[in-house]
This record gives sequence, C-alpha cells and structure tokens, in this order.
Amino acid sequence: MVKLSVIVPFYNVQQYAPDTLRSLRANAREDFEFILVDDCSTDGTPEILARAERELPGAVHVRHERNGGLATARNTGIDKARGEYVTFLDGDDWLAPGYYPQLVDAIESLNCDFVRTDHVQCTARARTVTRVPVGRRNVVMNPRDAILPADRSTSVDYAYAWAGVYHRRLVDKGLVHFTDGLRTAEDRPWIWKLHREAESFAAVNLLGVFYRRGVASSLTQIGDVRQLDFIRAFDQVIEETAQDADAKELLPKAVRTYCAIISHHLGSIERFEPAVAKKLKSMSAAALRRMPQDVLDEALDSMDLQRATKLRRLRRRPAPAGAAA
Repeated sequence: MVKLSVIVPFYNVQQYAPDTLRSLRANAREDFEFILVDDCSTDGTPEILARAERELPGAVHVRHERNGGLATARNTGIDKARGEYVTFLDGDDWLAPGYYPQLVDAIESLNCDFVRTDHVQCTARARTVTRVPVGRRNVVMNPRDAILPADRSTSVDYAYAWAGVYHRRLVDKGLVHFTDGLRTAEDRPWIWKLHREAESFAAVNLLGVFYRRGVASSLTQIGDVRQLDFIRAFDQVIEETAQDADAKELLPKAVRTYCAIISHHLGSIERFEPAVAKKLKSMSAAALRRMPQDVLDEALDSMDLQRATKLRRLRRRPAPAGAAA
C-alpha cells in the first residue's frame, strides 16, 4: 500500500528541477510515490525527469503531449495517485529533508480530512516564514468554521495546495481535483470547496516547503491574458458559495476577497500588455456587475475609501460586447 502520493507538475523549469528532485530524494520512503508530471516542457526539463524516473525511488514519470496548465497537470497526477494521502509540490520549489514523513505523522495522529502547514517564502536571498492564518494549532476543527470572518485573512485566503496533505477519502469525493484549464488562481475555487465540503482539518506547526517567489517564468510574473483566469476562478467561488446552505454568511467573505483581488490586479496594471490591461478593466467591470449587488455594496462600504471608489467607478463602466469572462 502506498502511504503518500506526491504530485509534482513541471513546466520549463530546467534551472530549478534538479533542486526539487534532490529534495524529493531526501524525503523518499519505500511507501511514498512521486508523480512527476511534465506539462509538455520545451526546454531541458523532459531529460531531467527521464533521468529522475530511473534514479529517484518511487518516481512515476508522466508527460503531457499538450500544455494544459498547472490545474490540469495536478489533476493528471491525482488520477495516477495510489496513496492513502496526497500532497503537492511545484516543480520550482523544494523541501527540507525528512519533511514528508513528519507530514504523514501529523495527519495520522490527528486523524482528520486534511492538514495545513506553514511554509518558507524565498525571494532572491530573502527567506520569510508565512503562517497558516489559523490561530489554533494541532486541534481538529470544522473547516467551515475557518472561512470567516469576512474582514480578516482566514484559512481560505491561504490557498497554497502544497502547504498541506489530504486524505484519500477527499480524492474519492472529488474534493481534491482542480478546475481543468485554469491557468491562474486555480487554488482559489479548490480551497473554498475544501473548506465548505470537507468535515475536519487542522493546522500544524510544521515547516518544510520552500516556495520560490519571483521566478521569471512563473505565470504570476507574466502579464499576459492567462492572468485573467482569476476572474473565471472567482466566478466559480461566488457561484458555488451562493448555492451553499450558509450562503448568507459566507458570500460576504467571497465577494470581499474577489474585490480585493480585482483591486490588486488594477493596482499593478502596468505589468500587463496594453490589450490585456484593457481587457482586465472590462472583464473586472463585468465581474462586479455579476456579483450579488447587495453583498457587493456591503463589501465596498467596508473597504478603504480609495479602493472602494475605484471599484465603484469600475462597476459603472459601460460593458462592451463580449466582455464577460
């Protein structure tokens, strides 16, 4: 029986993949498998992974014939996974030695659906510990209780799929798969669904994932049209949350977060190509008009004046044909 399946998508990361793979080797165990998904890389990544398949204990190498994006690559790995537990790593990040055995020990001792962990954010030479925004540690809780309050950072805002581990029963319920084709913000509908529909979780004081920020090839650093998938991702969050039995309580959080993300992208609009910047404005305006307007009004009233004014002005912007997400 495979105890842990680690799903690692790779796309054109030949510079970083050797570090990632070395850290996996330092976490290998005879009952662990490492599913290495090459999302149709065009650099030297395929050769690196082919070698890893031979040299890394537990490695399973899968190659996409067409690039599908991170969400689709993760789904490929989930479908291949045989483990009692599932976790993720990105192909340009790395792990502390012996981290995964500790992660498995944590979820087995707590006996819950999923566990969330802190991580180390790495930008150039800087290292910063980023904590799960959950105050209680090593205590099993209802994940729905960790969604609110609306006006503070909570567990659904900590959307990193690799910062945790997930029981097989969540895979079987369809709660671990991502929305196919999302190129960015794929973790957002995923983390909301997990917190609405799973039954138990815990946050633990375990630090072992090193998250590399500012990678030039990362989609978060590229201002092309794929970045606008955040609108499709958050539309899904709003739509699914609106159907929840506790929609009245949960929607203010979802709407406020959506507004904050729109504001964030508008605040750095200069990094987008001109045509994409124009599309960002029109699609964001349409998104604001699609939100439940009474909930949106309350969310804007609770935000700082500068952001609220900018979003209200955007909502009034005339919508050109074809502006919907």
